This record gives sequence, C-alpha cells and structure tokens, in this order.
Amino acid sequence: MIVEDKKEYILINPDENSFSSFFSNFEKEHSSYGEKHLIIQILEKFPVSKENIFLFLSYAVGHQENGTSFVIIVNDVDIDDFPETLNIVPTLLEAQDIIEMENIQRELGF
Repeated sequence: MIVEDKKEYILINPDENSFSSFFSNFEKEHSSYGEKHLIIQILEKFPVSKENIFLFLSYAVGHQENGTSFVIIVNDVDIDDFPETLNIVPTLLEAQDIIEMENIQRELGF
C-alpha cells in the first residue's frame, strides 16, 4: 500500500496484487488515518467488485461521523448502486472537489 500524506488529505494507492491483500493492509493501518480526510485510489490495479467497494462503507460512515471525508476513486461502477455516504468518483480531481465541498458543508453546519 502506497500512502501519501498530502496537505489536505491522505492518498492511498494499492501496490498489492489482489484486492483482498490491499483491503487487509488497509484495515490494519486505517486507525492511523482516522482523523484525516482519506482518498482511496483503486484505478485498474485489479478488478474491484461492488461487494469489495461496500467493504469501505463502515469506514466512510466513521469518517463522516468524525467530520472528515472519505472518497474512493474507481472506474466502471454505477454510483447509483451505492448509498450517498459512500463517495465514489472516477478521478483524483473530483475526489479533491468532494473534500472541498464537504468542508464547506461542515463549516455551514450541514
């Protein structure tokens, strides 16, 4: 797992050979990222199923509850298949925009 600590968020990219290995590593390390905005970028490294993406739901809810954003970058999924609490976008720029928009909403008290 490649972890980059950016100014506004932490960006995580898999370097594992399978989703299960990546998710296992993510689970072990997540507690050290829980208080920061988090972007998970899963672009074409390995096939990702709808069920795999749903594994991140509890983490997304936890981030929302502690006032931080959690965004997944993945292609070729229908975002309508997922709840609104799970931010899924196709590009890093859109992920950064989600964090910015959610920060504004939090500042306004939404």
